[in-house]
Amino acid sequence: MNHNVILTCAVTGAGDTPQRNPAVPVTPEEIARAAIDAAKAGASIAHIHVRDPVTGGISHDSDHFREVVERVRSADTDIVLNLTAGGGGDLFPEIDNGVLHAGAGSDLQTPAERHAPVGELLPEICTLDCGSLNFGDMVYLNSADWLREHAALVRAAGVKPELECFDTGHIRFAKQLIDEGLIDGDPLFQLCLGIPWGAEAQTQTMLTMRDLLPENARWAAFGIGRMQMPMVAQAMLLGGHVRVGLEDNLYLSKGVKADNAGLVDKAVGIVESLGGRVMSPVETRQHLGLRMPGGEA
Repeated sequence: MNHNVILTCAVTGAGDTPQRNPAVPVTPEEIARAAIDAAKAGASIAHIHVRDPVTGGISHDSDHFREVVERVRSADTDIVLNLTAGGGGDLFPEIDNGVLHAGAGSDLQTPAERHAPVGELLPEICTLDCGSLNFGDMVYLNSADWLREHAALVRAAGVKPELECFDTGHIRFAKQLIDEGLIDGDPLFQLCLGIPWGAEAQTQTMLTMRDLLPENARWAAFGIGRMQMPMVAQAMLLGGHVRVGLEDNLYLSKGVKADNAGLVDKAVGIVESLGGRVMSPVETRQHLGLRMPGGEA
């Protein structure tokens, strides 16, 4: 069991969720405010996507990331920043007149394009998704060679990669990246559970994935939807860290829409009820061996 817990809040994501819950932040100002509010509620880390401020849809604009980062870093409330670098992998394959092509809704970027905001803004952490996946009706695309290239870019920037794994094969490939020297220090894993059609959000799955991790790994896990809070308790009991937020779940309880601070507050309550405590951002940086925001380790 883990008594000193790092709590990440994934404040917005990239899904079509603002129409389903108006608390999902869209503009850079709203996303930054959500991260700060999550920190005040007790979160250790804010996981950041950005959106098109007009449409609310997917955006990879470095200027939007920069505004979020600058607003959070200039605030009086501290929080570790974890920028997504997993965008630009959405493929909806279509066949027209016998010709295969990327269909409507596809959003594809090279490793260098995915890395650009991270390389420019130097957050403490960024995500590195460790494999492809049938992600609902689309294919989330991460080829092995592209992941090697992306891992090398993250390593050169001195940013800590959070190795996101949606299935056991992703852990296997993450360990290959470690063996090839592309991941520095003790690796940090995020076990992503409940996404169709990846690993299920259940005890047996989390236990299996945990047992496949390297001995020196630090790890967290999350579940989506109604399994978000049960997976908070389960990850803590199995020795890991936790994640909540509107990227993964829109409800505080059945029929009651959430905001990010409310989800963080509920997760803090679970951690404390089990006899643990949530680590501060300063403690989190020390525990994970992170660089200072935008600067030296």
